[in-house]
Amino acid sequence: MKRVTLVTILLGLWFLLMLLACNLSSPPPPTLMPRATATPLPTIGYATLSPDELPVQATALPPSNAVLLSLLNQVSAEGLMSHVQTLQSLETRHVNSGYTRPGAGVNAARDYISAYFRELEAQSQGRFRVIPHSFNVEWGDVSSTAENVVGYLAGRETGAGVILIGAHYDTISYAIEDGSAYAPGANDNGSGIAALMEVARIMALDPQPPRATVLFAAFSAEEIGREGSKAFINDYIRAYDLPLLAMINLDIVGSSTGADGSINDRVLRVYSEGPNEPASQSRQLARELNLVVSNYMPDFQLEIQDATDREGRFGDHMSFSEVGYPAVRFIEPLEEFNRQHTPNDTLDDVQPNYLSRATQAVLVAAKVLADGPRAPRNVVVRDNGSGERSLVWEPAPEAVSYVVALRYPGSLQYNQYFETSDTNIASEIFRASLLASVAIAGRDEDGLLGPLSIEYTLTN
Repeated sequence: MKRVTLVTILLGLWFLLMLLACNLSSPPPPTLMPRATATPLPTIGYATLSPDELPVQATALPPSNAVLLSLLNQVSAEGLMSHVQTLQSLETRHVNSGYTRPGAGVNAARDYISAYFRELEAQSQGRFRVIPHSFNVEWGDVSSTAENVVGYLAGRETGAGVILIGAHYDTISYAIEDGSAYAPGANDNGSGIAALMEVARIMALDPQPPRATVLFAAFSAEEIGREGSKAFINDYIRAYDLPLLAMINLDIVGSSTGADGSINDRVLRVYSEGPNEPASQSRQLARELNLVVSNYMPDFQLEIQDATDREGRFGDHMSFSEVGYPAVRFIEPLEEFNRQHTPNDTLDDVQPNYLSRATQAVLVAAKVLADGPRAPRNVVVRDNGSGERSLVWEPAPEAVSYVVALRYPGSLQYNQYFETSDTNIASEIFRASLLASVAIAGRDEDGLLGPLSIEYTLTN
């Protein structure tokens, strides 16, 4: 049994109080306008609903909001690559690589991330804070104390929930118990840590604090069975009953090239726990992030996979979804298995432009989940008795309009959507023969789209 010290208890209480802190004075949030075009069709042959079949005529895509574009333009390829290079230079970040080696090993990685987060704490004048989290590790007959480095950005609104962006910073080699073997881990997972640190920088220094609290967790001991993320869930998320709404795991997000020379620089794969129908919380999170990113980045796609992770592999998102929290994994489309966990996982296979685009997608997801209006509640479909059915939901206090997302039978993602200012839509399309489910997101007066409601499944 783990011994809980007085210091740990005090840190935890302080952490919980800071999560509940709010600052109500802020400039307007960034804007997102939903696209009128359909997302890709499912492969089972269902046709797209024509515009005159939709309950509300969709409007043309308005110009992108300058505030959001400004945030996306702050993503620095140079900064991202500098992080990856620094982490690679530490030779290994294996959990058994020692905690006293100067300039090398897992301790040096922890110190580098922690120092960067401390700098953000100072630059943000305390809006961003750092919490160290220690836990016991036993691997290869070696006992040690590992450490997660967690930064948080307190939300401005009490009760708005918590969003967590995570990535692991430890590495491993094929000699899995050897803490001295060279394991540079540039892509696995220096790329994920670099994206995490860059999104933390941009959000921490944004004058507009998010509505919800955002945690940025650099996990250790992922490679030996997700020990860091499991400990964090037990010691903080569950121990203090934090209202975690979504977890996004960044793991291997830096390369657009495959082992055969192929290139795919417009896709991030998204893994999530099923089932697909009715959707699990994690699968629905994957769907809404696909919808949101397609609006901001029409030339970049989050490609939903019908699996929790690649066969025989794992990631920190699984620690969360296994205990009931919505969680997804972002990963590049053409990962090179011959580089992973070898001395060949080096900077030469991390592309600055692709890593920048992947980081922008993470930033879009984080801003919408943390800053958008609350999801509409009590979505139902009622039979009007005249051949039509009404889709009805409760008004969301912050929303001035709504985006209604439609998913076809068998589809992993939402296929079409329309916008309306009403909360009662009558139409013949709300039938299981045409749609598997619908979900609704609010849009506030500044144009920011929020998280989607719980999916309503059509049954007849």
